[in-house]
Amino acid sequence: MIAIGRLKVERRLEVSRLWQFLSIVIAVLASIAVCAFLLDTAGANVGEAFGHIYAGAFGSRHTAIETLVKATPLIFTGLAVTVAFRAKIWNIGAEGQLFAGAIMAYLASTLLGWLPGALLVVAIMAAAFAGGALYGGLAGVLKSRFGVNEVLSTVMLNYVIRYFLSYMLVQGPWRDPESFYQQTPRLADVAQFPLLLADTRLHVGFLIALVVAVLVYLLLFRTTLGFEIRAVGFNAVASRFKGIKVNRTIVIVMLISGGIAGLAGAGEVFGVHYRLKPDISSGFGFTGIIIAMLGGLHPVGVIIAAILFGGLVNGGIRMQVLTGVPTALISAIEAIVLLFFLTAAVMTRYQIRIVREDE
Repeated sequence: MIAIGRLKVERRLEVSRLWQFLSIVIAVLASIAVCAFLLDTAGANVGEAFGHIYAGAFGSRHTAIETLVKATPLIFTGLAVTVAFRAKIWNIGAEGQLFAGAIMAYLASTLLGWLPGALLVVAIMAAAFAGGALYGGLAGVLKSRFGVNEVLSTVMLNYVIRYFLSYMLVQGPWRDPESFYQQTPRLADVAQFPLLLADTRLHVGFLIALVVAVLVYLLLFRTTLGFEIRAVGFNAVASRFKGIKVNRTIVIVMLISGGIAGLAGAGEVFGVHYRLKPDISSGFGFTGIIIAMLGGLHPVGVIIAAILFGGLVNGGIRMQVLTGVPTALISAIEAIVLLFFLTAAVMTRYQIRIVREDE
């Protein structure tokens, strides 16, 4: 419970399905109304602009598949954040863990390039998980052993891994000698992830993301460890009295969370860009926090939220190109939509109560 003046923010003991549905409807209507106002103010045809958003997101086979490509790393990072936030471990380092996974995956591909295609994919993803897990686990150890706030440590570690990658690509041995840009040489064909559909960019990483979502669901809701994770998130003090090893759980949570985020890095390097470079992520780790919250910290919700957000981004790009709307306005529209849906997600779990003077 949080008290703000004469107002108290309290967690709802029970959330009705009707209220959940109404909150989503209100968020949709509010988003449409505000975005329509902004587009009209900018001189755009509102109906045409919304049509371009839909067409750019799901209007054709090509755009729908591109939306899934965009959603793939968001599913990974959303799941990573979901695992951590379920334990009330505020992992803000999915971005850094993504890069740690990408670096380890690239290293594995250079050492194990002799493996046949399927085994090489498995080795790459295993290395990516290990890299992200070690980087996330470091923050977990700092919190459990030394009491270091995980928000502070994960944010700082984001910068450390980015600077390390920049060094490796500027002065280090990974820089492509034939390119002016900070990037590695293009990956060999055998190291590139197989495509799920010919003539598209949808790679096997999307299928892996769905499998990971199923595994996260089973972990959180069908295992003893998952119960302990949720118990620590609900009340760490009570969990400790019940015999749950809270510090151990914190480390395990950060290992799993970081590992899943690391898979996103491998997907972008080996499934999209085909080389390691500093811009493989456009903030996927930070966006994963929003995706997790929009998805209600549930794997199914994360998948839906990631696909919808991927569609919003692709649709916004199409609208900007065809209507000439400023890029800043597109970013504002995306932020407004996310803000309304995040507000709806919070209001379904919490309620604001006016405090009487006698309380």
